[in-house]
Amino acid sequence: MSSIDFTAFASRTLDDATIPELPNHYRGKVRDNYDLADGRRIIIASDRLSAFDRILCAIPFKGEVLTQTARFWFEQTADICANHVLDYPDPNVLICRRLDILPVEIVVRGYLAGTTGTSILTLYKKGQRTMYGMTLPDGLRDNARLAAPIITPTSKEFDGGHDEPLTPAEILERKLLTPAQWDELSATALALFARGQKMAEARGLILADTKYEFGVTPDGTIVLADEIHTPDSSRYWRQATYQAQFEAGERPDSFDKDFVRSWVAARCDPYHDPIPAIPRDLITGTAAVYAEAFETITGKTFAPDLVGATVLERIRARLAPLFGAG
Repeated sequence: MSSIDFTAFASRTLDDATIPELPNHYRGKVRDNYDLADGRRIIIASDRLSAFDRILCAIPFKGEVLTQTARFWFEQTADICANHVLDYPDPNVLICRRLDILPVEIVVRGYLAGTTGTSILTLYKKGQRTMYGMTLPDGLRDNARLAAPIITPTSKEFDGGHDEPLTPAEILERKLLTPAQWDELSATALALFARGQKMAEARGLILADTKYEFGVTPDGTIVLADEIHTPDSSRYWRQATYQAQFEAGERPDSFDKDFVRSWVAARCDPYHDPIPAIPRDLITGTAAVYAEAFETITGKTFAPDLVGATVLERIRARLAPLFGAG
């Protein structure tokens, strides 16, 4: 396992991946995207940590961990579904096919869990039993395993909009997907989730839920996009402690960004107030959690790329052959 002293790298973060020599820059919450004229897209995963629709801080090596975790899963699931990957010129960088992203995000859940307004646990605790076109039984407890994994699709809102729950009937009525596309996405998502759960179990983990995004190529082929089975897009719990914590009514041990999120929420209204300065030890501790997540999920040792005076300098050098490719 990794023996990195994360305190030594507290300031080695990529909080801005602006590269003026690359064309068509779009800055998302945590990724910077550049579209090349030949149909390729460059995606640079920054170390920005987003929650409450805001950027809270930058976590050392976070972008590298997420890109390499997704790489592991893209390679492990390529037999189930084609993906958008073309190349990895740097640990933080993915070059991929540019796709038309489908306007439905596919969330697969194996447990009654979640904290957002669209999660089945939040809705269930409000008294709802029918949701996403299905009905759940009474008497389920927080974080209980479902009888079988379910799909809870949401609208894929662009440019900062909020995702909303959808039923399969609404997806078809609003012509967000064709019937054939919905059938293919549903079957593919459940197959990806089954693979993820089986492999996670072998690593002592529970893959409780995850989200998938899909796009289509010009010829209409459905392709897996974005990321897959990372700690930011998925909920992982530690298998060894789950049952005892579930029976005690406690939140399962997990890999996620709740360390920072909970610290901030305890000190302000994170949606409206200024964000207080986040302590250095919390930032480096979160970096260690991300690295541990990578190692536990993949079975590989995390060895960060320390080439270059800064992360951005290293990435610029490796992408220099693409400068002017607009």
